[in-house]
Amino acid sequence: MRFTQRTRGIVQAIAIVISLAVPAAFAISAADARPGGGGSRGSRTFTAPPSTATAPNAAQPLNRTMTQPGSPGMAGPAAAGAAAKGGMFNKPGMGMLGGLAAGFLGAGLLGMLFGGGLLSGLGGFASIIGLILQIALIVIVVRLAMSWWQRRNAPAAASAYAGPAPGAAVGPGGPLASLRTGTGFGLGSGSAPLEIQPGDYETFERLLGEVQSGWSNEDVARLHTLATPEMVSYFTKDLEENKAKNEVNKVSDVKLLQGDLAEAWREGETDYASVAMRFSLVDKTLERGTDRLVAGSEQPIEATEVWTFVRRRGEDWELSAIQQA
Repeated sequence: MRFTQRTRGIVQAIAIVISLAVPAAFAISAADARPGGGGSRGSRTFTAPPSTATAPNAAQPLNRTMTQPGSPGMAGPAAAGAAAKGGMFNKPGMGMLGGLAAGFLGAGLLGMLFGGGLLSGLGGFASIIGLILQIALIVIVVRLAMSWWQRRNAPAAASAYAGPAPGAAVGPGGPLASLRTGTGFGLGSGSAPLEIQPGDYETFERLLGEVQSGWSNEDVARLHTLATPEMVSYFTKDLEENKAKNEVNKVSDVKLLQGDLAEAWREGETDYASVAMRFSLVDKTLERGTDRLVAGSEQPIEATEVWTFVRRRGEDWELSAIQQA
């Protein structure tokens, strides 16, 4: 009997782990083949850019970066927040709610592993219905805790970064009119207000198309003129992986549909601007040499991403990070 209870507890624990992991797996499998994410955002590499009308959902964390927590490239709260990371609930500002949620989850898993169940005092929870309720309860607690943490930090970010001011930057082609000018106010040491001009938005829209074109043509030399060395290293790695699979990813008909300034700031002699952009494109993967369609289609799709651009004093804007939204 003891063996049966323990086995049931292990099965329940595995079910919960799967229920928490499956959404992440779907998110990963849904990633597109176009130029991938990653890069650096200076002292804000480990801080999500504020939400905008174009990208109301939080941008995904940078899945690869050369910036290390606590490195000289980070400053102030951003460095402290990144250094404190370590687990699902080990987030700055989580406080008592995060500790309770983590303890509840840990205790529940241990209880099930040793046959006691998440709420062992209630006999009905040993049934299949009980298992479903246990999983749902843990998922709800996790989501509530994460939502609370995000809401708690969002107002501070919103007050720190002045939102886009009225007035559109009208550029050639029309879509740029949806990109609005604004001034961003930075957090952390060395950050200073930065005003983004209409000409800057024209550059951001141009870079959106030229980076996609350089990627499709596998023109690494061209990408070096459009992006930081870090981003080019990621592009090069991804292109090499495509070649190893005898595939080529073609992105065409890129058209900006809407855009918003998420934040803009200055660190020393370096300017940063994170821009949320929703654009349409044709994204397809072909077999190298035969042009046989492997993935994607000829039909346009829409994508929303947050691109961060960097500009050193006296130089041009370059792409420094891409985040899915």
